[in-house]
Amino acid sequence: MERLRAAGCVYAEQEAAVLREAAGGDPRALERLLAERLAGRPLEVVVGWAELDGVRVAIDPGVFVPRRRTAYVARLGATGLPDGAVVVDLCCGSGALGAAIAHRVPGAVVHAADIDPVAVTCARRNLSPERVHAGDLYAALPDDLRGRVDLLAVNAPYVPSDEIDLMPPEARLHEPRTALDGGADGLDLHRRVAAGAPDWLAPGGRLLLETSASQSTRTVGLLAAAGLAVRLHEDEELGATVAEGQRARCGAARPAISGRSR
Repeated sequence: MERLRAAGCVYAEQEAAVLREAAGGDPRALERLLAERLAGRPLEVVVGWAELDGVRVAIDPGVFVPRRRTAYVARLGATGLPDGAVVVDLCCGSGALGAAIAHRVPGAVVHAADIDPVAVTCARRNLSPERVHAGDLYAALPDDLRGRVDLLAVNAPYVPSDEIDLMPPEARLHEPRTALDGGADGLDLHRRVAAGAPDWLAPGGRLLLETSASQSTRTVGLLAAAGLAVRLHEDEELGATVAEGQRARCGAARPAISGRSR
């Protein structure tokens, strides 16, 4: 714990406990794991797992580590979601978001997709392998899901390109740039996700898109421009901001913009 604290680990006591658990009582294994962490590797990569919303998922080297704030997407997504609902975890990384939603709604049919083959391999360890698809956004999904998705849960990259170098070393040095870089203004993927969502959502289906407080107005605007009813959700404790867009139900007029929740 003292060595972790000296290296600048803010949660040294908790990290020490996780490393001890992973070492399983083997002092040599503990020393090896500690050395990896002190060298700057993310704790989750060192021990091979991360926790999101109470669900432990496998994490492989080179895969984006889920942040605590993304649990807010899982909680919002699971609210009101019936058994048998079709869920897609787009830009899934490890599949942690899909796994967290499945834990809250065990009857949900969860698909996931990512363009990174390393992420796809990892996600297949955490979700039903046959429902984890490789490819670029919606192009990865089976066509029979078109117009049937009840929930699109998306944590797409949204860090502006020129801000990548300002991120903590364990992120910018150990996570793939494709999982971080959202283009010049951070919204390149948000534009594509929003534009394609109406074709894939079922009537009344929702898109939940993690964003930042500074980008939230523009993200919400993209969802509205795609013809979705929009709402912004914020959780100050988690530091989370989520834009929601909902497709109109059959025969209904476009839903009104419904404001903001906290």
